Amino acid sequence: MTKTGVMLCGHGSRSGSAVEEFAELAAALPAFLPEGWEVEHGYLEFANPVIRVGLDRLREKGCDRILAVPGMLFAAMHAKNDIPTVLNRYAAEHGVEVSCGRELGVEPKLLAAAADRIRGAVAEADARDGAVPLEETCLVVIGRGASDPDANANVAKVARMLHEGLGFGWCEVGYSGVTFPLVEPCLNHVVKLGYRRVVVFPWFLFSGILIDRIFGFTDRVAAAHPEIAFVKAPYLGTHPKVLEAFADRATEQLSEIPPPNCATCKYRVAILGFEDEVGTPQESHHHHVEGQGASAPGSNVADCTLCDTFCTGECRLDMADHHHHHGDGHHHAHRHAHDHGSGEGHGHDHGHGHDHPHPHPHDHGHSHSHGHSHDHGHSHGHAHDHDHGHSHDHGHHHPQYPHAKHPHGPESARRK
Repeated sequence: MTKTGVMLCGHGSRSGSAVEEFAELAAALPAFLPEGWEVEHGYLEFANPVIRVGLDRLREKGCDRILAVPGMLFAAMHAKNDIPTVLNRYAAEHGVEVSCGRELGVEPKLLAAAADRIRGAVAEADARDGAVPLEETCLVVIGRGASDPDANANVAKVARMLHEGLGFGWCEVGYSGVTFPLVEPCLNHVVKLGYRRVVVFPWFLFSGILIDRIFGFTDRVAAAHPEIAFVKAPYLGTHPKVLEAFADRATEQLSEIPPPNCATCKYRVAILGFEDEVGTPQESHHHHVEGQGASAPGSNVADCTLCDTFCTGECRLDMADHHHHHGDGHHHAHRHAHDHGSGEGHGHDHGHGHDHPHPHPHDHGHSHSHGHSHDHGHSHGHAHDHDHGHSHDHGHHHPQYPHAKHPHGPESARRK
């Protein structure tokens, strides 16, 4: 008899609340899965347990088939590269069957959860301040932001579906980091449109530094425009529809033809502006901060005193200016005590090195082998044949995000 285990793969954060919320989701998930399935969770970095520990626990429970699910809203570098790399290595080392499912993506269940969050926030504002017609309200959807246009474009698609489905007068899209427009320039544009009310909704799973940043910039713009009512809608969290979507991503892996993922992946096909990244080798470097969580001395986000009210991300720009090249070729801010990382779709970053313009090289099988030789059936929807036998001399190149200096991107965090 085959025993099935589900491995929830989160990014991890130095924000304790975000880590706790992910653990709560994992604890609630078994009720949405077939009877007898085991569930464990783990993180890429900054938090414990790490992914391999969760995999160990599933094997100890007798699971010989493991269905991994990325705890990500959209497929960017973590879901496309980092998580599959960890899973592939583990499967090869232990001879266990590990498949990797899709990210949550543009999912009707998540749209329903988002609609609940937005409607609830609007209803509270109506009761408190008086009703404002939706036609006179602008919806602003804020996504994580990535160096991957596929993931960024999905935020825009989600925003349009919420805009049209709920009937708001207008909709704009912003991002918490990496790309453009960031929250503040996005909202500074919105206030020029003439709407009486602005609803800001973070398309995020969990709390953390990025949620604080989104609402911090919202408060800043709102203070400068008291004539406009700003409403802050809560993130997705452990809404029942979110749990249903995670369960779907596990169970669908056993269907006769598992749904493909990464159809418009920049590492697989030429995407406008990112053509040079097709075929980039798949490798993950999260081991540098694996398991380093909020308990590490000096690493807790609450200990950071660089910002007066909330983390703006400006410190990262300063670090990039002064530490443009580490000796290991990594472009990481990992060693900075106040650089409190997170991940796409995970609701918290404060600096594990991905808000700067130099993302890691990452690819993940995608029917091309990238010169790697090991194949152990790790599906991820494509071939996934790679053993990652690199010597880890840290001499690899990080493709530069082409719009890193865009005035509405990370540079907008600088106080002029």
